Formats: sequence, C-alpha cells, structure tokens
Amino acid sequence: MINLQDLTTRQLNRIIAIKEKIESLESDITSIVNGGGEIPIPVEKVKRRRMSAAARKRIAAGARARWAKVKAKAAKPAKKGKNRLSAAGKAAIIAGTKARWAKLKSETEETPKIAKKVDRRSSPAVKAKLAAAAKARWAKAKAAGQTSL
Repeated sequence: MINLQDLTTRQLNRIIAIKEKIESLESDITSIVNGGGEIPIPVEKVKRRRMSAAARKRIAAGARARWAKVKAKAAKPAKKGKNRLSAAGKAAIIAGTKARWAKLKSETEETPKIAKKVDRRSSPAVKAKLAAAAKARWAKAKAAGQTSL
C-alpha cells in the first residue's frame, strides 16, 4: 500500500482528479444500466490561436490594396472611339430624308382624302358564281315549299 505522507501535494492533487473522474464514470455507467440516455462525452476546449497586432495590420493593408485596385478599375470608364459622321454622309442622309418627305407629300396630295374601300377578298367573277349558286339554292327551297334554308 502507498503511504500518503510520502507523496507531494502535486501528486495528491493528481490522484484526487483521477479519483473524481473514476467516480463520474461509475455514475455514468449506473445511469446507462438503469435506462438513462446517452451521456455526452466531455470535449476539451481547444485553445484559440491569437494573431499579433502586426499581422492583423498587414492583412488589413493587403485587403485595402486589393479593394483599391478593384475600385480603380470600376471607376475608369472604358475608352470609346467617337463615331462621327462625315459632312458628306450627313448631307446625303438629309437629302434622302427630304426626298422621301417630298415624295410622301406629293402622293397624299394626288390621292383623294376619302378613298372608297375596295373589297379584295374575291374577284367579280367569283362573286357572280357565288350569287348564282345562292339563287339556285333559294329557287330549290321555294319549290319545295320552304321559307328558310
């Protein structure tokens, strides 16, 4: 058997921590056996790594530089060539437009303002055939003594 008086305080504290772990595990075992739910396994906290102030400043400066480049590209408008029309081209377009307007005005002055609509669905010969067929149907219906078709 170990003599407790021969141990240091550090060793005694470690023994106490181990004994407490054993007791908590025994209580977990009894709760599982008695029908209790699963016991979550304790997870040790991971120490977070700290970043120095100088490193944060370098990262921030790099980010500002990258954004400055992006904003500079967006601010510059793309160079566009100026599409200019020569004087001769402009004169040709104006002359053509004036000619079209003059032609349009002369056509409207020559034609009467109220024009009779022309039925272009069928020719006069077709209309005559249709009229003859309708007269024949009515003659046949009247001979049979009908008052409607």
